[in-house]
Amino acid sequence: QVQLAESGGGLVQAGGSLRLSCAASGLTFFNYVMGWFRQAPGKGREFVATINRSGSRADYANSVKGRFTISRDNAKNTVYLQMSSLQPEDTAVYYCAAVADPGSRPRYSVREYDYWGQGTQVTVSS
Repeated sequence: QVQLAESGGGLVQAGGSLRLSCAASGLTFFNYVMGWFRQAPGKGREFVATINRSGSRADYANSVKGRFTISRDNAKNTVYLQMSSLQPEDTAVYYCAAVADPGSRPRYSVREYDYWGQGTQVTVSS
């Protein structure tokens, strides 16, 4: 079955950096558009970033644009989220998600994704 496993979360001070990884298995990774979402306590799950199948196009939420970078390594079946200049408002559980899309269109909403990981906690202290 399809599995997405996030790693790399942790506690970091404001202004610091973290790199999240999401290893995929049970699917043909190149066929999937990938995304990162996050959910803060008491809030809904929100879009962070998405990347197309080849890795040639990425889109970001305005709140993270210029600070976060999504990338993928199709040879390793892994998608990454490099986060820098972290702020306390970035504190959340971060989830990766996958959706099969021959058209390789970016996907921005929770309901568009078919598979989800269990999430990794990111906590930014002030």
